Amino acid sequence: MIKKLFIKKTNNTLIQLFRYSFVGGIAFIVDISSLYLLTEFAQIYYLISAALAFLLGLTVNYILSILWIFRLRVFQSRSLEFTIFTIIGILGLILNEIIIWFSTEQLKLYYLYSKLISTFIVYFWNFFARKYILYRGNVGK
Repeated sequence: MIKKLFIKKTNNTLIQLFRYSFVGGIAFIVDISSLYLLTEFAQIYYLISAALAFLLGLTVNYILSILWIFRLRVFQSRSLEFTIFTIIGILGLILNEIIIWFSTEQLKLYYLYSKLISTFIVYFWNFFARKYILYRGNVGK
């Protein structure tokens, strides 16, 4: 069971979602710590910091996703794959920015709380969009 959850190649959505939670957690740590550091210490406006931090998290997510979660590819071209991965990420970034802005400016939440709300929603968008657009190949291909 441990090998199935952590090691073997799989196209099982639940196992991939389980793994994506770890990858997403690591990417989230990179994202939120960068957001905090850029906003609080570098004094960058929080929406710009959020975009930069999101892109750092996206890069970490891509690398870990192709190494551990989505080993089965639809596209042979890594550049095309990364382009589509990035487009999905940019759509996630837009969603991220809207949610953070709305939660912070309209709901008057602290920007890091807004980020938590955004993370939960964007997490599912990113996983399912990537799973069904980029990595829907069959096991054994």
